[in-house]
Parts: sequence; C-alpha cells; structure tokens
Amino acid sequence: MDDALGHAEGGKPVGANEVTEEMIAACEGRAAFYDMLAAIYFRPLTAEQIENIAEMDWSEYADLNELFADGLNDMARYLRKRNSGTRQELAVDFTSAFAGTSSWKGRYAVPYESVHTSEEGLMFQDAYHEVFQLYKANHVAKAEGYDFPHDHLSFMCEFLVVLSGRIAEALRAGDDAEALRQVNVSRAFLADHILSWFDTFQDLALLLLQTRFYRGILKVSKAFFLEDAELLQSIAVELEERLEAGE
Repeated sequence: MDDALGHAEGGKPVGANEVTEEMIAACEGRAAFYDMLAAIYFRPLTAEQIENIAEMDWSEYADLNELFADGLNDMARYLRKRNSGTRQELAVDFTSAFAGTSSWKGRYAVPYESVHTSEEGLMFQDAYHEVFQLYKANHVAKAEGYDFPHDHLSFMCEFLVVLSGRIAEALRAGDDAEALRQVNVSRAFLADHILSWFDTFQDLALLLLQTRFYRGILKVSKAFFLEDAELLQSIAVELEERLEAGE
C-alpha cells in the first residue's frame, strides 16, 4: 500500500535495547519537525498555528547548533509582539515570497526545486521528474486534493516524514537491514533534493521577506537539515556496525 504525503505513524518501541530506543525516538522527533516545516512552507499560517508555534517548548532543540538558536531567537522576538494583525502580516509575507507574487530581478523565491536548479528557473523541470520517480519507487503518493508539483519543499519534508516512520517501524521489528535501507534513501534525498538548492532558495527569499519570523524560519530550516544529515549518518554507522557484527 502506498503512503500518502501528509501522514506518518508513530508508536512506542517494544522490547528494544537502549540504542534502538534512542534511534526510534530520534526518528519520531525528526518526523514531527519535518511535519511542522511542511505545514509552514505549504500555505500562510492560521491564527491557531501561529499561537501553537508561539507556545511551543523548544528546549529540546536549544543546543542543536548556533544557526538554529539564531533562527529561534528571530521567531521568538517576532511572536512576542504578535497582535490582531500578525496573521495578516505573515500571510502577506508568505504570499510575497513563497507564493511568488513578488520577485527579485525576475527571480522568484517559490519553494520548488526545479525553479532553483534549472537554467530557465522554471517549474516541472528535471528535478520535478526525479522527485516524482523517487516517490513512485518508494510507494509514496501525494494525498488527493494537493495540486502543487511534487518538488515543492512541503512534499519533500512529508516524504522524509514517511521514510522516518518506516525506519522506526523496521527498528521496532528488529530489521536493521530494512532500517538501513530507509536511512540511506533518506540521506540521499536530503542531500540531493533539499540541501542541494536550499541555500539558493534561502538567499533569494531573504531579499523578499519582511518579517523576522520567516527569516528565522529559514535559518531554523537550514540548521535542522544540516543536523538531520548528521543524525542520519550516525544512525547509518550504528546499523552498519550491527549488521557486520551479525547482531
């Protein structure tokens, strides 16, 4: 059965050793964060979403890295001053940059890989087709009713949510080989289809965004992607060593 982008399942590790439990917890944590990023880049935030973000406990991410802390500070300072006009101000900022109603010297900061990796700066280019084929090969499909192209950053984040759920599921089942396979798919996707263009997207978006909140979101996103790449690497090493030892 195909997984749909926008959905990930969780659970508690059963009969797992301490290291496996830690890896499962890490997978659940990264899935939750990717899910949040997917929502943030998909459409303007609702008043309820803004309140939820403002009230989030970020303490577990406090020491992630300096860039993440800097981004959190930007978000927090902006949200501390939120008022009845905050939702509209953020919606205008989102639409201007991420929905492409404004441009910088003819370039648009829309969150599609094709736009930032093709010479023409157009949608539905090579990256779109590559991502579509990856989803298909991994039995993942867009949920019905979502019309954005497959290489939208939100769908990419949701793809990693699905894969993270599969890693955790394999770990719970004691299938280290399958867990490693899903980790390697995740690592390659993050490197080839997010980190490969996020800097270009971020630099352009920063020229268009007016609010400190979304500038902070960009910093937090980049910091998280980099940290996640290291996390996936460490999980891969652990699983490879276990498989080689025949555990």
